[in-house]
Parts: sequence; C-alpha cells; structure tokens
Amino acid sequence: MDGPRDSRLELTVRGLVLGAAITLVFTAANVYLGLKVGLTFASTIPAAVISMAVLRAFKNATIFENNIVQTVASAAGTISAIIFVLPGLVMIGWWTGFPFWESFGICAIGGILGVMYSVPLRRALVTQSDLPYPEGVAAAEVLKVGVGTGTAADVEHNRTGLIALVTGTLASGGFAAIAGARVFAGEIAAYFRAGAATTGMGFSLSLALVGAGHLIGLSVGLAILAGLVIAWGIATPLLTSLHPMAGAAADIATAVWSHQVRFVGAGAIGVAAIWTLGRLAKPVWGGVASAIAASRHRAAGGAELPRTERDIPIAIVGVIGVACLIPLAVLLAAFLSGSALAPQAVPLAIGAIAYIVVAGFLVAAACGYMAGLIGSSNSPVSGLAILAVIGASLLLLALGHRSTPAAGSALVAYALFVTAILVCVATIANDNLQDLKTGQLVDATPWRQQVALIFGVAMGAVVIPPILDLLNRAYGFAGAPHHATVAQPLPAPQATLISALAKGVIQGQIDWRLIGAGALVGLAIVGVDELLRASGRFRLPPLAVGLGIYLPASTTAPVVLGAILGWYYNRWANRQSNAGKAKQLGVLMASGLIVGESLFGVLLAGLIVVSNKANPLSVVADSFAPAAAPIGAIAFVVAVLGLYAWTSKLARPS
Repeated sequence: MDGPRDSRLELTVRGLVLGAAITLVFTAANVYLGLKVGLTFASTIPAAVISMAVLRAFKNATIFENNIVQTVASAAGTISAIIFVLPGLVMIGWWTGFPFWESFGICAIGGILGVMYSVPLRRALVTQSDLPYPEGVAAAEVLKVGVGTGTAADVEHNRTGLIALVTGTLASGGFAAIAGARVFAGEIAAYFRAGAATTGMGFSLSLALVGAGHLIGLSVGLAILAGLVIAWGIATPLLTSLHPMAGAAADIATAVWSHQVRFVGAGAIGVAAIWTLGRLAKPVWGGVASAIAASRHRAAGGAELPRTERDIPIAIVGVIGVACLIPLAVLLAAFLSGSALAPQAVPLAIGAIAYIVVAGFLVAAACGYMAGLIGSSNSPVSGLAILAVIGASLLLLALGHRSTPAAGSALVAYALFVTAILVCVATIANDNLQDLKTGQLVDATPWRQQVALIFGVAMGAVVIPPILDLLNRAYGFAGAPHHATVAQPLPAPQATLISALAKGVIQGQIDWRLIGAGALVGLAIVGVDELLRASGRFRLPPLAVGLGIYLPASTTAPVVLGAILGWYYNRWANRQSNAGKAKQLGVLMASGLIVGESLFGVLLAGLIVVSNKANPLSVVADSFAPAAAPIGAIAFVVAVLGLYAWTSKLARPS
C-alpha cells in the first residue's frame, strides 16, 4: 500500500462520516424507487456535489477526500439493489418482515465479496480498457471543477450545479407531494380492443422516471421503446387474439402481459446476459493475471508500483474473500435449520457456497463491463439476477429433495436467499468499478477507495433492513399474503418475476415455452445489435430491449420520454460555447428529479405507518379522480418542459 511519505488528505474520518450521512438519504431513495418501479439510480454525481458543498467549509478539504465521500455514498446506495430479490421472501410468505441480522448478513457478506472481486477486475475493466464509464467520468469532472483551482469560475460552476440539483429535487418532490394529496393522478392509462385483440398503454406521471431516462441516453431509451413495441404492440395483442377472454380490456391485457409476455422478456434478458458474459472472458482473465503478476513483482522486491496502481494486495484480497465464507456458511446453515431442509443442510450449504463464489465472479464481471459501457444506473443487474435464480434453483433441485410440499416451499425460499447474496456481489462490483474509474481520473489511491467501498457496504447493510421493514409495513408488496391493506402496494417488479421463476423451476410449474420464445427474441435482438455494431452508427442494447418487454409500460414509457428529451437537450448543449457545463447541469437536474420523488416516497411511507392511513395526505374525495388525471397530465407536461427550459437558461454562457 502507501509508503510513509504519502500524507495526502484522502481517507479521513470526517469523509467517512459525511459519506455515511449521505448514505442514509440515497439508500432510502434507491430502495423506494426500486420497489416502486424496478429501477435504481447511481448516486455518485449528486453525492459528489453534496460533499463539495459541505467540505468547502474546511480549508484543507481536497478533491481526494471528496472522492472518498462519493465512493462511500454510492457503494451504500448501490447495495440497495438487493430489493430486486429479497422482497420475494415476503411475497412467497416465508418471511412476514425483514429480520435485521439475516438481511444485514446478506448485504454485508455479498457486498464485501463484490469489493474483493472488483480488485482484479479494476485492472481488466478500468486501467486496461477503453470503456467509457459515463457516470464515473461525469463524477470526475464534477470533482475537478468543484475543488479544482478555486478560481471564481470554478466557484460559480459548482454553485450553479448545486442549484440545478436542488431545483430538480424540489420540483420532483413537490410534484409527488401533490400527487400524494391526490390532486394529480399518479398514472394515466388507456386499454382497448382491436377486433379479437386487446392491448393498451400506461404512463406514470413521474418526474423521477423522466430523470432516469435522461441519464440512460437515447440508445438505451430507444431499445426500451423497442421492447415496449414488442410487448404491447405485438405479443399482447397476438396472445389475446389467440385466446379471447371476456372482461374489461384493462384486466385482460394486464393479465396476459403479467403471466405470459413478461416471461418472454425474461428469456430475452437471459440470452443477452449470456452473450455479454461470453464477450468478457478474455479481458477478465487478463485482469486476474495482471493482479497476480503485480503481487509477485512486489514480493520479489521490484520497483515500487505507482501510487495510482496500488490496490489492496491480492493476498489480502484472497484472505478476506476466504474469511467471508465462514459467516456465509453460518448464515446459510441458520436459514436451513428448523426448516424441512434441515436434514439436507450440509450438501445444500456447500453447493450454495460454491455457486456464490463461482457465479458471483462471473456476474460481477458482466455487471462491471455493462457499467463501463452504459453506466451503473443502466447496468442490467436484474437481468443477471434472472439467470442467477434459475441457476440456483436448478442446482438446489439437484442437491435437495422436494419430497413434501414443505420441502418444496423451503427450496424456493432458499433459492431466493442464495440469489440475494449473489445479487449483492454483482451490484457492488457494478458500482465499484464506476467509482474506481472516477478515482483514476482524479489521481486517487485505489486501495484507499477500496477500503472506503467496504465501509460503504457496511453502512448500506445497516440502513437497508429497517427501511425495507418500514416500507413493508406501510405499503406491503403486491401478491404477498401478508401485505398491508392499501390501494396500491409496492409492485417490486423484479422481485415478483424472480420469485415466480424460482417457484416455476423448483415446483415444475414454469412454462419453458414462453422463456424459449423469449430466448429466440433475444437471439434476434443480439443479431441486430451486432449488425449495428459493425456499421458503427447506432446500437440496440439487447438487455434494454428485454427490460422494455418485462417492465410495466407505465414505468418504461416515461423513461423513454426522458431519454428523448435528454437527447434533444444535449444536442442543444453541443451548440453552446460551454457544452460540457451545459450537459453537466442537465445531468444534475435529472439526478435531482430522481432524488426528490424517491425521498418523498420514503417520507410518505413513514406517514402511513404513523397515521395507519393508506392516503394520509389526501385532500380530495374519491370522486375527484376523473378530474385528477387530466390535471395531473397537464401539470406533468408543464413541469417537464419548464424544468428543461429553466436548465437551458441556467446553462447559457453569461
């Protein structure tokens, strides 16, 4: 690690404390957003802006210390992707809430393993790669400007960036509050029949989703749009026309999409994820070999590595990784004890540990690559979770016996438990590499960042269980036997799908024909994307198309809108003399949109628990609902266009 002469102010107590404080806010926001719409956001950029605003009060604050703060906050926020799996244990009735120590253990053990895997992956996918890392590069630019030369121009740049972030946050939170008062509708939808076919479209009036669309970019946005067209323009009308049903158009269309079309999307995502893993084999092997070679060079007394290439030594990485297996074994054994699987605990625990170690590295590599390509917010962790739960279910089915209904239910729960740990490994590696790219660009010390990442994981593991428990008590989850009696329980779309896959594989109820059809669709999309890649003009990311098929239309439609608006805004920004600043302000405004609505959702959850009312902020009667839809739609359009116009004005050169 560092020699005694390196006394730069980087890994400090105040930086860790500030990172922990930001963790509470962004982790809560990410948990709520993920449970509501199936998407999480990278908190790197807003965390960096907040850090600079706070540490500016200290004269000796450095860019390296700010980098540590955003590293802690983003790592903790990223581990909230556990909500893609863990709520499934409540949905299937295995848990009624989220026991703290079990949930903490899943997040902490999986997260620390993810950090360890990211050490050799850093060499393969950051220092020896030309991947763009959009969010990592953007965060580095924010840090450089915020605590760079200290000139008047830099101070003004940081001030306008904070204004853009706060304005987006207030606008989004305010809009969500009015929707919570039921003056604005939260969603508009239309379903109709066309002969024997039935289809439709929903659209969530969510500024947070528009902000997410701005960040993912046009290519991914149009790929999601392609998935929407496949799901609602082709598959749903085709399947409803082949098997006509009586009833309301909305009920028929949503039922067919939920129980059939969504599994086509799962198959498409699975094929796309496997294709990505295949492309990663060579660079990942090169990164591991490089880390081992650096360790041997150090042991042989060779020339000291440059500070910017000093990772946690690979021997320590190995020791920590092996040490994690001890509490992991205890966690798995505790889960199995007292269940119908207790007599089979030894083979099931050993098989699960081997699966987590091997498959964890593979999904970490895939997620890291995708984060470098399209950003952490867009990396298809949920798509890899689909592959992970199918693999875990097949493995456990081979090792265990579902001789009784109780044993079958326990196998389903255990498969979800194992997958949850694996998802923590994947998501942390996904985010860590983005942070390490930021560190590379600002001349940070890798091993210090890796220590901060471990601290961030620990903080996230402490915060997530009580937040999950709060949201479960306030809203419940759609389809859960113990969910709260509220009009709109949290859909937790990925957890719903992954739970259904685990049940389907283990209980023999899965319709492999639908997944097979989706796999064929995925192969076709991969082929189209490869042709586009060869042309060098445009891309159609296969995983994004799959997301467009299996996520609700009300969720993905505003994301597509945000991607298109972001593209138009960036085209305008490119024509300005300060194009970089203009684009950065757009990113910060969009980040604020995500943060504001998400934080309001967590606040509303607390109010529901305290008041024991489903709509504690409602100021109108149910009869106002028909008027709330057009009022909300008009206000949504005005708010979106107004925010972009305001940001454009803020971004214009003085």
